[in-house]
Amino acid sequence: MKATPHSIVPAPETRLIRGLGPFDSTMIIAGSMIGSGIFIVSADVARTVQHPLLLLATWSTAGIMTVFAALSYGELAAAMPNAGGQYVYLREAFSPLFGFLYGWTLFTVIQTGTIAAVAVAFGKFLGIFWPWVSAANVLFYVPLGSAKVPFTSQVLVAVVIVVFLTWVNTQGLRAGATVQNIFTVCKIGSLLAVALVGIALGKAENSATLAQPIHWNPHLLGLFGAAMVGPLFSMDAWNNVTFTAGEVVNPKRNLPLSLALGTLLVIGLYILTNVSYLHALTLEQIAHAPEDRVAAYAFQMLFGSWGRSLISSAILISTFGCLNGLILSGARVYYAMAKDELFFRKAADVEARHHTPRFSLWIQALWTCLLTMSGTYSQLLDYVIFAALLFYAFTMAGIFVLRRKRSEMERPYRAFGYPVVTALYVLLATGIMVSLLIYKPTFSFRGLLIVLTGVPVYFLWRKKNPSPK
Repeated sequence: MKATPHSIVPAPETRLIRGLGPFDSTMIIAGSMIGSGIFIVSADVARTVQHPLLLLATWSTAGIMTVFAALSYGELAAAMPNAGGQYVYLREAFSPLFGFLYGWTLFTVIQTGTIAAVAVAFGKFLGIFWPWVSAANVLFYVPLGSAKVPFTSQVLVAVVIVVFLTWVNTQGLRAGATVQNIFTVCKIGSLLAVALVGIALGKAENSATLAQPIHWNPHLLGLFGAAMVGPLFSMDAWNNVTFTAGEVVNPKRNLPLSLALGTLLVIGLYILTNVSYLHALTLEQIAHAPEDRVAAYAFQMLFGSWGRSLISSAILISTFGCLNGLILSGARVYYAMAKDELFFRKAADVEARHHTPRFSLWIQALWTCLLTMSGTYSQLLDYVIFAALLFYAFTMAGIFVLRRKRSEMERPYRAFGYPVVTALYVLLATGIMVSLLIYKPTFSFRGLLIVLTGVPVYFLWRKKNPSPK
């Protein structure tokens, strides 16, 4: 039927475009995973488990769990290659409420809080080269109710870097992916160099502590589970590539492939780096490294004061690339929620020229900047450790649900080792959550509370939009 002069022909909808190849996807995974955690987390792990072999076992077990999750995630990613990733999987397996609660927690704390923390860490290490950037350098105070929050030069750098990288990602998928590829290759090279130098030149003596027997008991198992929190979160964000599934070329093949390659690459580097620490430092030195900066302390012991500057440069590269990956991918979840009318409608808009979810990127940046100024983001991250594990466990369980509920669904890739590997991950995650409830109950219950605050928000949104898609 021809359009009459008075008829209205709707403009074609601007959509996200598929422009991420397998290398891009793998770099998003590796780049989002490698932040600042690998350079500091081993100190807390060493204090908790108090044995070199248990230090390595903690990182190895966390790595095995991450690989198990990635290999299982591949089935969901290949079957539902849409923007939103984990949000979509939980929505389809259980209900829109489950998907919303994940997206709500991701926006309020998990993604934005992580971006804020990494951005402030960038400013902290930049201060080593430029002393003006400091948490002690208060530029002015921001009134917050009856209190006044200091706006420091360190926070200013964090805000600037978040705004800059958000702008880069509004300039098109290729712009963000190029930055990601360059900095991820650099950080992989830097981390590999740290590991190899420590192993080659380190002369620390750990034979006495290695000879100490390990007496397994329920208390030690509980401590072991609690100690895995740091390594698990140093390996987290591997699932971020599934948020961008709507922009991956041939996602049914490339998503499972990049999930496997990216996680295996990073976990191998992490374990090698911890072996390096044990060559360069004693377990006691690792446990009591100044401000938990294990890598900086190791290089200082090996090369003197300039070794600290060398590591600080590597951490700046690492945090910059990590920030870009988190910013690029996180916005795609809010875009998917908005398409379902469970987030601000404008977040579903795709900018016509660059094909990017511009509003979603900027609202993520706005909330992130507020978190950097609030001074509470580090506490919030502690609270969501339990919640994030809960969502991972539910997503893995969702594979069993969807196999039964949507048996007709095309599955180009089936979860490796299903059902044993998938079930084992759920059991391990549950065990860690039990350990957290026992050894870190405050953080665990508050993390659960943050998730539950999304329930009334969901029903308010449903009342405003009665029929989400």
